[in-house]
Amino acid sequence: MTCKHVNSADLRVPTPAQSVYREDCTQCFDSIDDPTGLNVCLHCFNGGCCSDRNHAKTHHESSQHPLVLNIKRKRKRTKRDEPPHKISKLAIAAETEGDRYDTETVVRCYECAIDNVDKSSGKLPAVVDGVLKANTFAKQAEVQAWEQEITACEHTLCLEQEPARQIESQSLGHCSMCNLKENLWLCLQCGNLGCGRQQFGGVGGNSHGLKHTELTNHAVAVKLGSLTPDGTADIYCYACNEERTDPELAAHLGHWGINIAEREKTEKSLTEMQIEQNLKWEFSMTTEDGKELKPIFGEGFTGLKNLGNSCYLASILQCLFSTPAFAARYFHPQEPPPTVPNPAEDLETQLRKVADGLLSGRYSYPDSDVIASEDSPYIPHQKGLAPAMLKHLIGRGHEEFSTMRQQDAFELFLHLLKLVTRSQHSSPAQDPVKTFRFVMEQRLQCISCNGVRYRFDEQDNISIPVPVRRKLRVINSDESDEKPKDEFEPVTLKECLDIFTGAEEVELTCPGCNSKAGFTKRSLFKTFPDVLAVNARRFELVNWVPTKLDVPVVVDDEPFYLDSYMSSGQQDGEELLPEEAATSAATQFTPNAAAVEQLEAMGFPRVRCEKALHATGNNDAETAMNWLFSHMEDPDIDSPLDLGGSNAIGTSTSVDPESLEMMAAMGIGAPQARKALKETGGNVERAVDWVFSHPDDLGEMEDEVAQADANVQGSSGETAMAGNSDLPAKFRLRSIVCHKGSSIHAGHYVAFIRKHIPDDAQESWVLYNDEKVVKAVDVEEMKKFAYVYFFSRA
Repeated sequence: MTCKHVNSADLRVPTPAQSVYREDCTQCFDSIDDPTGLNVCLHCFNGGCCSDRNHAKTHHESSQHPLVLNIKRKRKRTKRDEPPHKISKLAIAAETEGDRYDTETVVRCYECAIDNVDKSSGKLPAVVDGVLKANTFAKQAEVQAWEQEITACEHTLCLEQEPARQIESQSLGHCSMCNLKENLWLCLQCGNLGCGRQQFGGVGGNSHGLKHTELTNHAVAVKLGSLTPDGTADIYCYACNEERTDPELAAHLGHWGINIAEREKTEKSLTEMQIEQNLKWEFSMTTEDGKELKPIFGEGFTGLKNLGNSCYLASILQCLFSTPAFAARYFHPQEPPPTVPNPAEDLETQLRKVADGLLSGRYSYPDSDVIASEDSPYIPHQKGLAPAMLKHLIGRGHEEFSTMRQQDAFELFLHLLKLVTRSQHSSPAQDPVKTFRFVMEQRLQCISCNGVRYRFDEQDNISIPVPVRRKLRVINSDESDEKPKDEFEPVTLKECLDIFTGAEEVELTCPGCNSKAGFTKRSLFKTFPDVLAVNARRFELVNWVPTKLDVPVVVDDEPFYLDSYMSSGQQDGEELLPEEAATSAATQFTPNAAAVEQLEAMGFPRVRCEKALHATGNNDAETAMNWLFSHMEDPDIDSPLDLGGSNAIGTSTSVDPESLEMMAAMGIGAPQARKALKETGGNVERAVDWVFSHPDDLGEMEDEVAQADANVQGSSGETAMAGNSDLPAKFRLRSIVCHKGSSIHAGHYVAFIRKHIPDDAQESWVLYNDEKVVKAVDVEEMKKFAYVYFFSRA
């Protein structure tokens, strides 16, 4: 039976810029490695599972795209007699997908009800071949994220070519100095073919391209196997010793009889090889006596693959989805996923996909592709899930999270909370970020007249200072010249909280008595959250560079109480400062000039310096710097310091509805329009300019504004605030994110979560180290040096 759709107009070979979802389903983590395989839509390249959930059929019903390519992949079995050795960072795997897997493909048509369409009919040969050769979405996103900013140079811009001649085709060509037929680089100046440098991992090369440059001084070469019809390729300038671009590449190749439009990419680019080497890190998880930790499998015990420096994302996701609020909001195994045109680009879909992957247990089982011999101590871990689509959405438009570099896990936590809050939560679903929200009360009291002023701020975390007390070292004469590592006295969590909530003096002129004696300022909890997120700031300025310190913070497993940090509110007999007077006092703020100069020398913009000093009592640069590190993700961090009393009680957060309508008529969405109008004082013309200059800012949703208004009313005691003021405020440590390394932007992150393990009578600590999930043995030591703590209300 012949399919009538094989010549459809919308059947086209995927371009290098198109995403091809041919590894896992866009709505769950079922993949091409499952027995039923994955159906890739040949019209839009969406990937859909075809097992019991059958998201591929759901996609067909919503899109009316009839043809799919079913791909089934089976790993070639490997036998491992010992734990894998750690691979060098520079190692590049020489294996191809064909070396590792056996792959089967078949074309199906839903509309014609044909399960095996002839792949040689109509446009199918080219389209199927294009799908199989295209980079997967995950690899494409990695390549874009790893991409360096490569520019042209004087040698590519001013290239002068020798007289033209016809070059032998790549299939017959070989290096002019040896017989290698791969890793060939064409000298754009004279047309010489030379092999490239030898790569670790087996990619051949005798560096004859470099030898040619040394003999002739010809600088620019292009890797033939990396050429694509779109005009992209690896271009290297030996004179600059850098990758470069060539704006006239097509003309320069045409000079040697090479039509770039007819070229087909046959080898990995330099960027793709760099990605592969960065993903090859492996390590063994063992106890102190060398025994490997036993993996755990089942519901809630699923690991996440490292996508290349993505451990910061994996650790935060594990902690978030271990909270009841996130699990209740996004884990709905009995409900179909949202119906959207592009599931891979929908945040709701991807969060539900990750929740299902982590919590269902569907994907938590030993890697069946690895067989350990009877005498081997190696215990197969699970494969782990690759949250590439969610990572892409989280990082889209963000200067840091869109890259493949290591990032600050706490900054990601704050960024993700903002994205979740700004997404839609249709009734009865609620914003799960509410579980982290609470209100802090700031109390200012004039030292001279005792007049007071109260301010209320809604927060979803606290960042506590960790005091630094170095241990004394006894220096022996036989010690090496190497500088010994500092050791620090341990501090308790209570000591850190005491400092965080302690009173401090700030320099302000009292509007009531005009005294310049200053104020005492103290911040206490007005309400408490269900889950308290705490960032422990263990940093010290070394030559004005923030350096992480290994100061141990002692945190018990037993529940503890925060009642003593609860605000008692306004007391009888206290005299409140008038609102307008408080505003006047604020306008008299003068930032500490020396501290501003120091902060600016560290690279902080002046606006941020002034805001940090104002928030920390205008004392010193170090305190202000710590404040800045914990408020980097504040949406108004770059807004000028508001000295007009916008934080005063009763301030409205609304904008003019007519202005909103005017901007809506211009095609600007309400969230962006609302944010733009607030940022520009309600001026529509300036607001439009703001929107175009902030294209990645999602704006403010209605519920955010409503929440802000509710908080203002709550400060007067009229309505409920975020969080809960019930006592006792009993909390217990639930999970931690730990970091090893001298900088939060390097090293490695893992998560420890307290859970019920099958067959264990009591809760135990579980270690989530990327895809490896094991019962933890060293949690007491790791708790002392955790970077982020999550305490749940007991």
